[in-house]
Amino acid sequence: MNKYDLIIIGAGPSGIFLSYELIKLGSSKKILMIEQGKKVEDRFCPIEKTGKCMKCKPLCHITNGFSGAGAFSDGKLSLYNPEDTEIHVGGNLHEYLGIEETKKLIDYTDNIYLEYGADPKVEGVEFKEEVSSIKEKAKKYNVTLFDVPVRHLGTEKAHELYGRLQNFLLEHGVEIHFETVVADLIVDNNVIKGVKTKPSKYVEDDEFTNLEEVYGDNVVIGVGRKGANWLSNMCAKHNINSRSGIVDIGVRYELPDKYMADVNKYMYEAKFVARPAPYYDKVRTFCQNPSGFVSTEVYDKNITLANGHSYKDRKSTNTNLALLVSHNFTYPFNEPIKYGRNVAENSNQLGNGNVLVQRLGDILNGRRTWEKDLETNSVIPTQKSAVAGDITYALGYRTMTNILEFIKMLENVIPGFAHPDNLLYSPEIKFYSNQVRINQEFETSIKNLYCIGDGGGLTRGLMMASCSGVHLARILK
Repeated sequence: MNKYDLIIIGAGPSGIFLSYELIKLGSSKKILMIEQGKKVEDRFCPIEKTGKCMKCKPLCHITNGFSGAGAFSDGKLSLYNPEDTEIHVGGNLHEYLGIEETKKLIDYTDNIYLEYGADPKVEGVEFKEEVSSIKEKAKKYNVTLFDVPVRHLGTEKAHELYGRLQNFLLEHGVEIHFETVVADLIVDNNVIKGVKTKPSKYVEDDEFTNLEEVYGDNVVIGVGRKGANWLSNMCAKHNINSRSGIVDIGVRYELPDKYMADVNKYMYEAKFVARPAPYYDKVRTFCQNPSGFVSTEVYDKNITLANGHSYKDRKSTNTNLALLVSHNFTYPFNEPIKYGRNVAENSNQLGNGNVLVQRLGDILNGRRTWEKDLETNSVIPTQKSAVAGDITYALGYRTMTNILEFIKMLENVIPGFAHPDNLLYSPEIKFYSNQVRINQEFETSIKNLYCIGDGGGLTRGLMMASCSGVHLARILK
């Protein structure tokens, strides 16, 4: 019988830093990490050569593999200002640890990233007066700006950094089963006993029965947003306590660097938040990529979403960022992931399996965008596989209204933000599981089953996910 002291589901930042910290603490635990994707050095997105998404089988290399989406993201580590009395981004970790302890954990984790090759430069700390001026201007138009310092890894540099961490774990005895899917949990009398696995090539075969049982004293779920749907299913099947979560639905917005020049220079990534009339839903910017590239990522059942990358060495002349609307559903509906997937499926159908792209001016004038429109557009799309069309067919009136009103509000703060040639790529969706209820030690309602990172709703982003892993290591050591 295969038996481990600790089984970690998912090799994203939370699981990586859990393993790393256990090693640093001198733990003798026998650790197994299960990852449905490949080693970091074997992850390659063919879109760089083909110019279009190839729907890689059995799984997308962008969202699966060692370090999760982190190895192919733009790699921004959100930090904090010394004078901050709140943690403004990154989820709910501070609600469990407190503000000061969370700051210490960020500092500790940041030093690990530096040790493994992160850029020593921190963006957003040099121009305090200029940032304050933008913040005051935004406030006049009912927009809040959170100026959070960030350390930018860069997409290609993040790939290298996580490769070094992968090698460290393997060299220190962490066993990693790549291209392996956790099909189910083994729960007996409300106590976790292990997991059931199968090869990733059977990921879409729901009837596959030749499952391997692997046992462990403790099991940690660190699946990230990619695993949110899987985690929701596990919660329902095994009665793991959770509460209805949210889903962020929106677009990836692309506009010339010249309009974003001050924001890019002073902060690199600005986090604007507002509640536009008439719905007053929370709308925010996320994952800003100066001189970056719009990308695609494929989720389960070939759902294709928009995202964005920014490299250290390779540059475009456009900035892209997400515009996301938080959807909080009320009784009797409590399936936010299903709702988000339906939005994505409808959009993908309109785009023949690809993301859609539309000019802002065309949306405002009530017409679709055609390929010939993009050929003469002043903003040249950096995502070549996106299909020109009409995103309003799929996003829904409330979501679309929130986005358009938000763009108008930001035009007052950033002139040019509402230029008619700017591009909206649909959909960009951030899936979160129904938030898993955990205690102060991150343990779920199933004994010895723990949940960390983004997938279960504890954190959002690379830094906080990594921090959650470090903290759990100190608990389990």
